[in-house]
Amino acid sequence: MSQESETGLTLEPYQVVMKPLVTEKNAHLAERHNVYSFKVHSQSNKYDIRKAVEQLWDVRVTKVRTQNRKGKPRRTKTGFVHTKNWKKAIVELHEDDRISFF
Repeated sequence: MSQESETGLTLEPYQVVMKPLVTEKNAHLAERHNVYSFKVHSQSNKYDIRKAVEQLWDVRVTKVRTQNRKGKPRRTKTGFVHTKNWKKAIVELHEDDRISFF
C-alpha cells in the first residue's frame, strides 16, 4: 500500500519511517508517556507518518509532531563539512498500545 503525499511523492510505509531513535531520553518518554521518536523521510508529512506507524506496528496514533533538524558542522582531515539535514517525528500512541524495539 503506497501512499501519495501532497508533493506527489509515493512512499511505502518503510520508506517514510527510516529508523526509531533509541536514546535514554526517548526510552524515558516511551515508558512514562507512550511517546516514540523516529527519523523520517524529509518530504513526508504528519498524515504520511501517522499511516506508516499504524501500518508497520499495528498501533493507534493519537498525535504526531515533527521537527526539521539542521545538520551539524564536523571537522575532517580535509576541513569542515556539514552533516545532512533530517526530519524527526515524535509520535504519541493510544494509551493501550505499545511498541517494543528490543
